[in-house]
Amino acid sequence: MKRWTLWVPLALFAFFLGIAAYQLSQPKDDFVRSAMVGKPLPEFSLRAATQDKPGVSLADFKDGTPKLLNIWASWCLPCIAEAPQLAALEAEGVEIVGIAIRDKPEDVAAFLGRYGNPYSRIGADDLSEIQLEIGSSGVPETFVIDGNGLITHQHIGDIRASDVPVLLEELREAAS
Repeated sequence: MKRWTLWVPLALFAFFLGIAAYQLSQPKDDFVRSAMVGKPLPEFSLRAATQDKPGVSLADFKDGTPKLLNIWASWCLPCIAEAPQLAALEAEGVEIVGIAIRDKPEDVAAFLGRYGNPYSRIGADDLSEIQLEIGSSGVPETFVIDGNGLITHQHIGDIRASDVPVLLEELREAAS
């Protein structure tokens, strides 16, 4: 009986080593996907983040027109990198609604003055409450919202030039 108990720790070690090896062999996924894709936006109303654009509420997404909801911040370096792509989407006729995360009005205005303002509206989410409610894990992050307030697609990270056609297609699908 004693001989059998000597092998138990080795067997447990081998078992845990096997689990670790399996986990290491799985593809890496750095992104936290939103569980809200396919679900409606929550009820919300945010004050304006700047003086020259109105705030944002759920009602703004229920007018029958698909929109992009861009979660961003003036202190976010990847948000600078995606600015030209947001301008390209705006030039294609896409309505982009922004939510500025934990930002000051003067910083938002300075960012928009420096890198452009593709937004039709910008809400201030001072405590990241709406960001968290819609399942956004960071900035920048962009969601396609259909004309009834339903989240149909999530783009994690900054929008690159290669992402513009994908987002345009997602918006077309959301319109149908």
